[in-house]
Amino acid sequence: MSENTNVTKKEDGAARNEAALLPPVDVVEDASGITLYADLPGVPKDKLSLQLEADSLTIEGEVALGTTEGMESSHAEVRLPRYRRVFTLSKELDSEKAAAEFKNGVLKLRIPKAEHAQPRKIDIKVS
Repeated sequence: MSENTNVTKKEDGAARNEAALLPPVDVVEDASGITLYADLPGVPKDKLSLQLEADSLTIEGEVALGTTEGMESSHAEVRLPRYRRVFTLSKELDSEKAAAEFKNGVLKLRIPKAEHAQPRKIDIKVS
C-alpha cells in the first residue's frame, strides 16, 4: 500500500541551516519527464516535506528512530536526525503537475515535462 504525499509550494524564504544527511537519489529522465527516487529510511510520512519554489525542489525529512523506555544507545552510526536535499529543476518541467508517492521509505516523485517541451510528431504532406 502506498501513501500519497502532497507537494507544496514553499512559502517562507528562510532555508534551514541545520546539519542534515543527504539522502541517496536516483533521477530517471524519459521523453515525457523525470522520475526521482529518494531513499529516506526511518522517515514517517508526517515528517516528510516536499517544497517546490520556481525552479527549486527541496526534500526534507525527520528520522523517527525511537528507543525503548529505560534503554539508551551505546553506539549510533546515524547521528543526524534529518535528511535534506535541494535540486535545481529545468524550466522544461511542469512542477504544477508533480505527483509523489511514499512507500517503504522510498519517495517516488514524478514531474512531467511542460507541454511545449514534449516531443511531438509532425505530419508530412506529400504533394
